[in-house]
Amino acid sequence: MSRASLLPPPEVPRITLESARCRERVVLEGISPALDGGRHPVKRFLGETLEVGADIFKDGHDLVAARVLWRAPGAESFEEQPLAYDFEADRWTASLPLDRVGRWAFCVEGWPDRFRTFREELKKRVDAGQDAAPELLEGARLLRARASADPGGAAATLRSAAARLADEAAPVEARLEAAFDHELLRATWGPHAAHDLVRSAVYEVVVDRTIARFSAWYELFPRSQSPVEGRHGTFQDVEARLPELAELGFDVLYLPPIHPIGRAHRKGRNNAPVARPGDVGSPWAIGAVEGGHTAVCPELGTLGDFEHLVRAARDHGLEIALDYALQCAPDHPWVEEHPEWFHVRADGTIRHAENPPKKYEDIVPFDFWCADRERLWEACRDILLFWIQRGVRIFRVDNPHTKPLAFWEWCLAEVQARHPEVVFLSEAFTRPKRMLALAKLGFTTSYTYFTWKNTREELEPFLEEYARPPVTEYYRPHFFANTPDILHEYLQRGGRNAFRIRLLLAGTLVPVYGIYSGFELCDATPVREESEEYLDSEKYELKTLRREAPGDVREDVRRLNLVRREHPALQHLGNLRLLAHDSPHLLAYWRSFPGDELLVAVNLDPREPAEAFVEVPIEALGIAPEQPYVVEDLLTGERWTWRGAKGWVRLDPKERVGHVLRVHVPEPA
Repeated sequence: MSRASLLPPPEVPRITLESARCRERVVLEGISPALDGGRHPVKRFLGETLEVGADIFKDGHDLVAARVLWRAPGAESFEEQPLAYDFEADRWTASLPLDRVGRWAFCVEGWPDRFRTFREELKKRVDAGQDAAPELLEGARLLRARASADPGGAAATLRSAAARLADEAAPVEARLEAAFDHELLRATWGPHAAHDLVRSAVYEVVVDRTIARFSAWYELFPRSQSPVEGRHGTFQDVEARLPELAELGFDVLYLPPIHPIGRAHRKGRNNAPVARPGDVGSPWAIGAVEGGHTAVCPELGTLGDFEHLVRAARDHGLEIALDYALQCAPDHPWVEEHPEWFHVRADGTIRHAENPPKKYEDIVPFDFWCADRERLWEACRDILLFWIQRGVRIFRVDNPHTKPLAFWEWCLAEVQARHPEVVFLSEAFTRPKRMLALAKLGFTTSYTYFTWKNTREELEPFLEEYARPPVTEYYRPHFFANTPDILHEYLQRGGRNAFRIRLLLAGTLVPVYGIYSGFELCDATPVREESEEYLDSEKYELKTLRREAPGDVREDVRRLNLVRREHPALQHLGNLRLLAHDSPHLLAYWRSFPGDELLVAVNLDPREPAEAFVEVPIEALGIAPEQPYVVEDLLTGERWTWRGAKGWVRLDPKERVGHVLRVHVPEPA
């Protein structure tokens, strides 16, 4: 038998005569956009339009009216806009332009539209030739009541109109003219009494800047950027690479942790548990005698050098993204200053990180639920504020799923209330529900399982998961083709074509993608068979910068990023449609934006050709079944003329791994 709940017994709600009497007569339902009933905000981007909708009705034949109240970030009060009624859809809607980054709020109000109902009934009587005089007296009484309830504003207009409607000495035609006056209808807009008004809950919308919607990321280790064999790279070495990365078309340069690296239990090369003299350790083992999360590794340069790098990157059209890893090396200053912030064993020692049988003795995790958790949480927040003051506006967050969800909801809201332009990327390789929960709680974008999805059978259901509402309301997938921890077997064994395929998929399936340094050079040697770790990984040792390699895919990267920047269909989420065909090794999909219709086909086999007739949605494009139309490969400039709802595609990886075809819709005859 299970233990009794610590909570009182649940009560099943039941309507009573008293509660029924108190129910509002106007019903507000189906308000959108809303996530989990308004528990979490939906997400949009700067420059988009928020489409608000609601189902609003009441009993009887009375008409209703409605409005949306909305508040922009930083505004002290709400503005209002009427909702329009769509008779066919039986739904109320409004459009709000989102012209500011930050957290917006809106709610919906509805009420019985008493005077408009009166006018509709009056018109029916007039059209039927019935005596309208009694109704005009009712209208006058309605206007007087409205004027008394709202003594300011249009009260004088309402009283004057009431007098005209009630003037039995005047011709009925003049009284009717007064009743149907357009300005009078405007003066009666709004609820006639407080008890008429019904208001929804308040819903929030987070509006992010464009780089969160569309960007190409490049990850590198600053210490590996020296062109001199054996010399530790510096921020100045990274700065020297900015022109090259800008020319390749990247928007964001992501740096793993740049802080001092712990010496206690430092890892050696290839993740050896014991370091040798001269081993530099893992950057994720944060903190040493030189400082912690607000210090920089002395070998990289100074804090001033880093700030100069941030400014120089902006001059080249790039932004720096900084790693935010909430963990410490055993010799981090906080371990001595605040031992209560960590997990303390019964013997008094501080517990290191582990995932049995693996041990990470160079890292000690925080105890986020310790007795001094308020100061710990504030200290973690202040790390972000420190780097924001140094010009960083993008953070890649390491393993957020191993920290409390409540912490992230609080911390991200705290930071973005002060700096709404800050972008947070969640590195949450975890179960789907937890990954999605982090997006709901405030993370701007998220890593995904893309690196492990390589076949058509794996990719298509995976893509359907994120490409449709309600997931698209809050979850923005970020497709990294590789990471310092993930060198998938597909890349290890597929050769150069495997890199070209994964690059093309990452850059055309979603608007935000990235590669880790070495991808463009087709680095593919694992530390051992059946491992996803790189051999001689720069996570644990210095590497000498290489910019080119035989058979690299640098030109593929440059061309793809150029096509992405020129075509809005590749810059938006939620416009992906998988296309039907009969090849097991082909992935075909449609990316659509007004005036920009793209068909992408990719051969998933890096060795053998794939071919198929691929569905083309010509009916939606207004193309007749026998009408010719031109498709243009944006990667090569080649053009072909197709007819009909199926296009023939043959992709031999010896020649090409995929098409990005723009469909040129013929002008109407």
